[in-house]
Amino acid sequence: MRIGKVALALFLLALAGCQSHPQPIIDTKGVDMSRYESDLSDCQSYADQVRIEQGVAKGAVAGGAVGGATGAVLGDAGKGAGVGAISGAARSAQMGEREKSQVLKNCLRGRGYRVLN
Repeated sequence: MRIGKVALALFLLALAGCQSHPQPIIDTKGVDMSRYESDLSDCQSYADQVRIEQGVAKGAVAGGAVGGATGAVLGDAGKGAGVGAISGAARSAQMGEREKSQVLKNCLRGRGYRVLN
């Protein structure tokens, strides 16, 4: 049962990590805020094109394979595969969220905003 608790902890940690990417902070000096809100909305639409779920599925498969192999060596391939799948999916979700954040910030920079974070 210890493996199940570890898997749950990994999943919750990854989920918290997905929420840790803040909205962009811009230098607002001289910025027309109504135009910024419009540009932010447009840029968010581009960021939403990042398909996180596809990466998560691939991460789960890869993690499951590695975890299963490791678990087989340690005596429980099934549990190893489960933990590996969860951790692989969580890692991929974090990477996808980072990519979305980067797309959003790059878009705003491309429109002339000074992004501070």
